[in-house]
Amino acid sequence: MPRRRSIVSDDVKYEIARELGFADKINVEGDDYDYGNITTREAGLIVRGLIEKAERAMADQLRRRGR
Repeated sequence: MPRRRSIVSDDVKYEIARELGFADKINVEGDDYDYGNITTREAGLIVRGLIEKAERAMADQLRRRGR
């Protein structure tokens, strides 16, 4: 079964993993990212980081609109 294409780029997910201190567990070869060595907890932390990043972006957008 082919893998689904992610909505979020691997570069962004890798950046969050780097900020959290476990990017070294992600194997990167060219444009291919292998997340097979991270734990379920670490994957959840990436998701949490993505949500927080999106919330900050939305809040910034609202502030710029004057709301």
